[in-house]
Amino acid sequence: MRVRENILDKDDIILIKTIEAKRRQCEERGLVSHSAFLDIRQCAAAEAEFRFSRHILYGGYEDAERRLMIFLPEHIKELSYENDPLAVLRVRLPKNCERLSHSDYLGSILALGIERSVTGDIIVTEDGADIIVLKSMADFLLSNYNQAGRFRLETELFPINELRRAEADRLIKRGSVASLRLDNVLGEAFDLSRSASQEAVRGGIVFLNGLQCVKPDKELSDGDRIVLRGRGKVILKETGQKSKKGRSILSLELYKRGR
Repeated sequence: MRVRENILDKDDIILIKTIEAKRRQCEERGLVSHSAFLDIRQCAAAEAEFRFSRHILYGGYEDAERRLMIFLPEHIKELSYENDPLAVLRVRLPKNCERLSHSDYLGSILALGIERSVTGDIIVTEDGADIIVLKSMADFLLSNYNQAGRFRLETELFPINELRRAEADRLIKRGSVASLRLDNVLGEAFDLSRSASQEAVRGGIVFLNGLQCVKPDKELSDGDRIVLRGRGKVILKETGQKSKKGRSILSLELYKRGR
């Protein structure tokens, strides 16, 4: 593989070369191999480089933002319980404890001296959180992760298929746009001006269906998923109707959830 060094920045080049080593390991040894957790921008860069290889991007559930790039040898058709590299660290707060935030959990995990790349999405629940982790780090976290701020924590490991999903931050929003361009829909979804939407797209912080998109005039269609890094995700729904002024009427499904 030839890394596009004239396109990628230094950190991305290092990342791609590290992932390439995992790809070769899978090919030469016939074993499942995987990267560390990648954020949405890193996923886009890796997907562009390895689009012709046999791989999946996987974070434990369909809408995960932090994902692994997993390489599968020819004799393995899909992940099973035995070769799935992920587990759930379930954190429970003491009774009558105030609800902690995503940042509280993340900060206390990083305080253990581990890298962010060994943990995936952090899904905050009413009584604690479900933290997606690499199985290789699960026992360490189970033994050592027992406090966030002044609060003592109870932790337990579960298989990834017992992950709890948070649905509280889903919002249905309706509006209209002059056309189904990416910048128009982005602005409507996140209450941005046209210029702010275009700046976000050209700045590389907008992702369409999991891939970075830097074209503000990209035409969208029903079911498209847009992520604005740092703000949330929106799914475009019901775009067929027109207003009396010829504007496209939208139904948007917004998610604002910490990862």
